[in-house]
Amino acid sequence: QVQLVESGGGFVESGGSLRLSCYASGFTLDDYAIAWFRQASGQERERVSCISNSGGFTNYADSVKGRFTISRDNNKNTVYLEMNSLKPEDTGAYYCAAREFCNLGGGPYEYWGQGTQVTVSS
Repeated sequence: QVQLVESGGGFVESGGSLRLSCYASGFTLDDYAIAWFRQASGQERERVSCISNSGGFTNYADSVKGRFTISRDNNKNTVYLEMNSLKPEDTGAYYCAAREFCNLGGGPYEYWGQGTQVTVSS
């Protein structure tokens, strides 16, 4: 079965770090770009970051530039999101999603995970 599963969420203090993982099964991960999204309470869903299928291209939302790093290990079928200097504003449900390219003019993502919760205390 095709599936994306997020893990690594949890509760962390302001200024702390957390690493999220997105594990893919049922398809070849290196054929897909993987994006991380988040949705905070009362706010619209935001694309946090994206990485190309080979890892050669990365993209970050302005809100996380300089603090978050996306990476992938295709041998493990896993994409990571390293989050540093966390702020309460980073709190939300984080999702990974797959499609052919990071930049498709707002086009759809083929696969989505169920999400993992990140809570940053103040």
